[in-house]
Amino acid sequence: MMNKFSFFLLLSFSFFAQTKGVVVDELGKPIPYVNIWVENENIGTTSEENGEFSITVDVNKTLVFSAVGFQTVKAKLSEARKVVLQSIAYQLNEVVIQKRIGKDQIEIGKYQKENINLYYGAGIQPTIIAKFITPTQDIKKHPFVDAITFLTRSNINNAKIKLRFYEVAPDGSPGLDYSDDIIIVRVKKGKRDTTVDLKDKNIVIPDSGLFIAFEWMIIEENKYTFKYTLGENNAKIQGWLPGPKKKVYKDGLSYCPTIGTIPSDSGTSWHFFAGKWVSRGIHKKSEFSKYLDKYDNKFGELAIKITLSN
Repeated sequence: MMNKFSFFLLLSFSFFAQTKGVVVDELGKPIPYVNIWVENENIGTTSEENGEFSITVDVNKTLVFSAVGFQTVKAKLSEARKVVLQSIAYQLNEVVIQKRIGKDQIEIGKYQKENINLYYGAGIQPTIIAKFITPTQDIKKHPFVDAITFLTRSNINNAKIKLRFYEVAPDGSPGLDYSDDIIIVRVKKGKRDTTVDLKDKNIVIPDSGLFIAFEWMIIEENKYTFKYTLGENNAKIQGWLPGPKKKVYKDGLSYCPTIGTIPSDSGTSWHFFAGKWVSRGIHKKSEFSKYLDKYDNKFGELAIKITLSN
């Protein structure tokens, strides 16, 4: 005979469902790498190259579909078998056209690869982290973005990450997309510098500043499975052998790549979390502090070098 507790468990599980769907444009063409979130929650996924996606959530939840160059769409889980996104007709305000001279270059945001120990990654949820570029006098004299170099670490070859640019919102957070260019960067395996040539994108840092952002994608080709152990306080310790009675092997899952950070006294980074932008806080001591001492009470800023020209 089913008791009340068993009935409650069955009832609870019945509220969850796996939905498989596809995201397309007005012409029915699949849209790859769409950011898909559960509204107001840090749960989500990314559409594959063919526009298809799969997600398991409460049937009463609403999904939010967001992609560069398209209007954001909300849909109930039951309505998400086929989601159509409408293209955005970008309407530019008054723009002062600047002519690229390209004779003089500067580099900002230098870092030492061998000194970096802390990395940002997605884990198992779609993630966007943005860094604000303040327009100094040097930048105003060299406003054209020629290239961006960032430190990556990946356990798989050719992991993909999306490079995005945002205008500045009235509250100082990332605002509207700066352009409708979709820039997918392939990252090689290991710890290395990854450089993106942007000369043909005509990206100019405005007087109000610009956000450079990385969007991690929860797609099959970025998936990495690994073994980790649980410490006494249930902290995940990847790569350590299990000790008797203290640590237990578990199957781990993450999505590559990760991006290195440098310690800083000032914070310029923002994290898109649960459907809204929040500024990243200061790092505090942890059980791994002996490896991360230089990050204690510091901001972890994305390790980015930017080549600018006039």
